Amino acid sequence: MFFQGGTFYEHINCRKRDLKTKAKKLRKEGYVIGNLFGRDIENSIPLKVDSREAAKFLKDNKKGAHITLLVDGENVDAIVKEIDYNAMKNETMFINFQALVADEKIHTTAAIELLNEDAVQNGIVEQALSEIEYKAFPADIVEKVEIDLTQYNVGDMIHVKDLPLAANSKISLVTPEDTLIVNIAEPEAVPEDEDEEAAEE
Repeated sequence: MFFQGGTFYEHINCRKRDLKTKAKKLRKEGYVIGNLFGRDIENSIPLKVDSREAAKFLKDNKKGAHITLLVDGENVDAIVKEIDYNAMKNETMFINFQALVADEKIHTTAAIELLNEDAVQNGIVEQALSEIEYKAFPADIVEKVEIDLTQYNVGDMIHVKDLPLAANSKISLVTPEDTLIVNIAEPEAVPEDEDEEAAEE
């Protein structure tokens, strides 16, 4: 069973930043830096976001999320285009946003989330793909695809072509339709001598 999401828009407050102020200094002051670009923006707009607000937003949102930016009090309809996260520092380095234009198709991604993995009996869930690339108008953006694994068994496979997204005439897939998303693999058999050793212990 598949579910598609993309109707709830988050809001996040941003401020324009002065390029004379170094990124390192802004991060020390508690900001995540970023940029806003788009067809109707002559030059990209440098931004800064409170790191606490950015962390709260990124907890439930990923690249491709549809968002309303409040840039110095002005609403901007946008998507999250790129996120740079430093795992060593546990810190988001920057977030880039693309302003949306109603009559312009954008190249973006939909995150793949697996539901009820523990419902798969006697099988190992192997996820081969975490996001799908596609092009669509802003009104048709899909932020995520949820796959419910309740009815799947060992030997089952799910490809991009199996998703409702692939049949949506308003979506132009960039990721090939034959790309594997999930494989329900059979657990490797444990050699008999290892079973006997485990029993003796």
